[in-house]
Amino acid sequence: MTSSASLRAAASAPDPNARRERTGLWLMVSGGVLLGTLGIFLEEAGQSPLMAVWFRCAFGLLALTAWFAVTRRWHELKLSGTARTAAVSAGVLAVLNWVLFFGAIERTSIGVATVVVHVQPFLVMAFGAWWWKERITRAQGVAAVAALIGLALASGWVDGALTGAGWSSTYLWGIGLALLNSVGYAALTLIALRARGVSPLALAWWQCAVGAVVLAWWPLSQGWPPAGPAWAWLIGLGVIHTGLAYVVLYAGVARLAAGRVAVLQFVYPASAVAVEWAVYGRALSPSQMVGVCMMLLALVVVGTRRANQTA
Repeated sequence: MTSSASLRAAASAPDPNARRERTGLWLMVSGGVLLGTLGIFLEEAGQSPLMAVWFRCAFGLLALTAWFAVTRRWHELKLSGTARTAAVSAGVLAVLNWVLFFGAIERTSIGVATVVVHVQPFLVMAFGAWWWKERITRAQGVAAVAALIGLALASGWVDGALTGAGWSSTYLWGIGLALLNSVGYAALTLIALRARGVSPLALAWWQCAVGAVVLAWWPLSQGWPPAGPAWAWLIGLGVIHTGLAYVVLYAGVARLAAGRVAVLQFVYPASAVAVEWAVYGRALSPSQMVGVCMMLLALVVVGTRRANQTA
């Protein structure tokens, strides 16, 4: 009887792995939704990309420093040799990426810029095949082609071609900046993968530290934003969209398999599209939504395959 009761109790006990994955799922979804509101803060602040990036770095640095202090994980920030070089290089690249991204939002829209940037996983796959001779399966190749078609749809290029409505030079610059950001984001991902012994949050701290120093000349030379709501929106970019969002996202990543992480990364652009529609009434066209879905499905294939290859 005792043995039977023990077996029943064990069977009814919650699976710790399932609970861990469920927590990771909600953390990644929450982090993606938080990042999806970033464009709103940027637009409401009404500042130049360089000013917005400096505030994001400076207050993101303060928020992450507070997190390291509370968790007493200062040792993660002490880097040396190649790890420090990788962290500083990643910091410079991250600052450039944020400037490009904010400039892309300014010239296109929150949803379009965010979706275009998220072609990055396929660039990582291509760079890996080029530099490290990683094998690309047929399914991954088909997914990459589908993602490029989805990108053309999501960016609005097909709509413009079918209707004969030309793109403005401003919009074209915005798409170009978003694509450059995607390339830089892919390079940043590769640097992070090669930065052995550096935790993701430590890398984010170093990125913010580098950005706060490198861009300090901008507010000092151009003047500070006027006191008022702009400061609250700008501080939110650092505290909410860098400090809080990164802590939540990386906590979720640590609890999930690589395949699920790759798919859940698309919560960010999906929420950016939804938030922009809800707040500003700017919705993607039906063909753009088809493009977003194509990119998501392609990301599912690539993420699953990469997870199986590294398992």
